[in-house]
Amino acid sequence: MRLTFGDGAVVDARAVVSEGRITIGDLSAGPPAAPEDRAAPERGTAPADFAAPARHRARPSWPRGREGRRLVAETYRAAQGEGRDPVLAVMRETGRSRRRSLRLVAAARDAGFLPPRHNHR
Repeated sequence: MRLTFGDGAVVDARAVVSEGRITIGDLSAGPPAAPEDRAAPERGTAPADFAAPARHRARPSWPRGREGRRLVAETYRAAQGEGRDPVLAVMRETGRSRRRSLRLVAAARDAGFLPPRHNHR
């Protein structure tokens, strides 16, 4: 893999991917190019994802407020009816973590969209 920077500096790396691990076998770097050599900079061969990382993960848009709590409750009840893990279903639907999904479920319970967890005597 070769990375070429805007000032002409070059980094060459030889890497091996095995069993989910990346091992760097050989690494070398070159100094920045002289100003007269920068007229036509060489493009690197690094994958686009490596060269320009994304700033955040894409997450499905989810309505806020009452509508969002109602949709969480519907997803939760549908998964329960199908015998699936309801919190996992909310996680998949909203794109949120387990902790955040549990908070959404609790908010849906507090809003009256889901029954209480325990019956009070």
